[in-house]
Amino acid sequence: MVTATATATATRADAKLLRFALRLDGAATAANGLLYLGAAAVFGGMFGLPAALLYPVGAFLAAFGAALLALAARPVISKAATGVFMAVNVLWVIASVEAVIAGWFPLSALGDGLVLAQAAAVAGFTALQYAGLRKA
Repeated sequence: MVTATATATATRADAKLLRFALRLDGAATAANGLLYLGAAAVFGGMFGLPAALLYPVGAFLAAFGAALLALAARPVISKAATGVFMAVNVLWVIASVEAVIAGWFPLSALGDGLVLAQAAAVAGFTALQYAGLRKA
């Protein structure tokens, strides 16, 4: 029973990289979400994204970031929960690239750059989380 629990969780001592990756992702994601919520109309015009999309996306990102920060703050990090967050990140990257390639929105050149830069950042967060998970 103890062995099963030890393999399904990561304690503070063995999860420094994982905890750092979750905090970094959480802080950046929550900040991005709050920025979308506060500046949806401005961003919509700059990037070619509808403000009506940016409000719910901003709310999701703020909540997702807060959940990541909450997970990172736990004394023991659930590897299963980390895997779920990583899966959502991978889906975000795929959807972002697809949105640009398929032209889901009338993105400006700046909008294309923003969406792809965010996808790259999320991919980087996920890679750090994967490395931290393997190390934990």
